[in-house]
Amino acid sequence: MLRQSDIEEGEARRTAASMGLIVILLLAIAGVWLVRALHQESQIEDCLMQGRRNCMPIEIPSHRPN
Repeated sequence: MLRQSDIEEGEARRTAASMGLIVILLLAIAGVWLVRALHQESQIEDCLMQGRRNCMPIEIPSHRPN
């Protein structure tokens, strides 16, 4: 038969494991975002190092405010 302390210990372990999984997922998401951002910056720098002038699009508004 399971004692109350064993049940509480099992719940505590599951909670700790869930929190660990959440932390790992957040770190993985942040890592993917960082890699993508660094890759984009690298492409812009490569373009500029080649002497190009049209490396980033410039948005021009279609109308002027009054």
